[in-house]
Amino acid sequence: MRYLMTTRPTENAPDENLHTEMARFVEELTASGVLLATGGLEPGGLRVTSAGDEITVTDGPFTEAREAVAGFALVEVRSREEALEVARRFRRIVGDGESVVQQVFGP
Repeated sequence: MRYLMTTRPTENAPDENLHTEMARFVEELTASGVLLATGGLEPGGLRVTSAGDEITVTDGPFTEAREAVAGFALVEVRSREEALEVARRFRRIVGDGESVVQQVFGP
């Protein structure tokens, strides 16, 4: 089962310990085959909409900064509970904030 985990930005300034712990966490998940991809996201982005034959592109940002998605991780695990445990471990490392975990369907 694959899950997409997204996290919202916080005002917490990262310290060196955070970078060390996160690097160790990412290395562990990568080595075990759980972590498929991870990355940070630009705050703006582009919105592409369609109506009939018309395609419209609009520059972002589209949400308030606190509601934007700051980063993501795509993981492959055996169960929802295992995905939640990965998310719990992530939150323990980064501290206060919010993450969303969603199952990815399809091949």
